[in-house]
Amino acid sequence: MSGQEPQPDAAELQRLREVIDRLDGSIVRLLQERAMAARTIGAIKAAVSRGVYAPDREREVVDRVGELGSEGPLRREHLVAIYRQIISACRDLEQPLRVAYLGPAATFTHQAALEEFGETTTLIPVESIPDAFAETQRGRVDFGVVPVENSTEGPVNLTLDSFVDSDAKVCSEIVLPISLQLLGRADRDEIETIYSNPVALAQCREWIARHLPGRRIVDAVSTARAAMMAAEDATGAAIAPRLAAAAYGLNIVARDIQDAASNYTRFYVVAADARNQPTGRDKTAILFSIRDHVGALRDVADVFARHHINMNAIQSRPSRRRAWDYVFFVELGGHESDQPVRDALGELDSHCLFVKVLGSWPLRS
Repeated sequence: MSGQEPQPDAAELQRLREVIDRLDGSIVRLLQERAMAARTIGAIKAAVSRGVYAPDREREVVDRVGELGSEGPLRREHLVAIYRQIISACRDLEQPLRVAYLGPAATFTHQAALEEFGETTTLIPVESIPDAFAETQRGRVDFGVVPVENSTEGPVNLTLDSFVDSDAKVCSEIVLPISLQLLGRADRDEIETIYSNPVALAQCREWIARHLPGRRIVDAVSTARAAMMAAEDATGAAIAPRLAAAAYGLNIVARDIQDAASNYTRFYVVAADARNQPTGRDKTAILFSIRDHVGALRDVADVFARHHINMNAIQSRPSRRRAWDYVFFVELGGHESDQPVRDALGELDSHCLFVKVLGSWPLRS
């Protein structure tokens, strides 16, 4: 009959399903071989007291997988997502990890921790950023995940402040695209109250003004808490990540309501100790306090310029030790063991009251 869609050939469909079944069998066997090799590596690492989480090696694996798969239909991001879960499962065979993150569940920090460590890792929500640092330093968890900077709202000052009194090191970073949803149980025109973390609201202010003007706004301490509050309000809605919809039984009323198309948050992975090997594409964070004289900060910048080191970011924060005394956070291009960085840090001592290296880690692909 004309106009009908062609029906699939049943025999061809069955043949292709059998091909997929055979390929799945091969994939599973190879995954088991990979897992056995990873478990042996874990035993060797344990014998020499090396940790199982190695961001430098994991970046190398992910980069190689992306290059190997460049000719096929799966895009690089597909392969990276698959391999991050494979790496997570193999890492769990070497040594189960405990990772603290700024909670509660279903926040962006939770999502970042899931993407970095995978679903096989024990993820533990904590109430504050200082708690994530404290739990890591006390050895109650292996790592902590904390937000450090948003591309539209700027630095997360509480994270920067926590480094002043903490000995925790940065061992990796996670860059997460921020996609905000309007979550609730009511239809859009029935919504009377919007629950929001102030940062999330700021990122959606124009959308709210256009589509839900005049609604009551109630602040929440986090996007996850906003979702909890909306779940208890028949005419309420929350601005929150997609992860919160399933976690709190809410519908997605409107998708991707953030005003800026390019909105990202960076997160640090912190540890009591971090020893990444240089990869040639690294970043180093330092904390320092300068001597109080005219041109002191310029002198510090000149040190890095002479050694051809790029200062990727610089932030100042009150030292909290005496009035008008500041500390500076700088992210540099390069690894702390690279000769130019080592030379610059050595020269920096003469310009500063103190210098603390917060860690070096590989750039994300």
